[in-house]
Amino acid sequence: MFAVIQTGGKQYLAKVGEILTIEKIEGKKGDSVSFDKVLLIAEEDGSKVDIGTPFLSTSVTAEIQVQGRAAKVSVVKYKNKVRYQKRVGHRQPYTKVKVTKIS
Repeated sequence: MFAVIQTGGKQYLAKVGEILTIEKIEGKKGDSVSFDKVLLIAEEDGSKVDIGTPFLSTSVTAEIQVQGRAAKVSVVKYKNKVRYQKRVGHRQPYTKVKVTKIS
């Protein structure tokens, strides 16, 4: 069984036991979180499919594994002939969660 959930403005395919890297959510390692915005639930073989309009009344439960920050992304701005250069770095925060239950 798998589900499609929405969190942080993005959609993720969640299966029990799988680890997802999502946008940062509040909590610390070991905390349990519940995702209520479930868009779809289906069996692996496609025999049973439930599609929400827009959401289903089920939830996906997960456990926080890691709160971290991604690798640095460098942004360079440059304009020719005017001696303009600007360098900025950014590290996006993320949360890794392990899906424990789809109900």
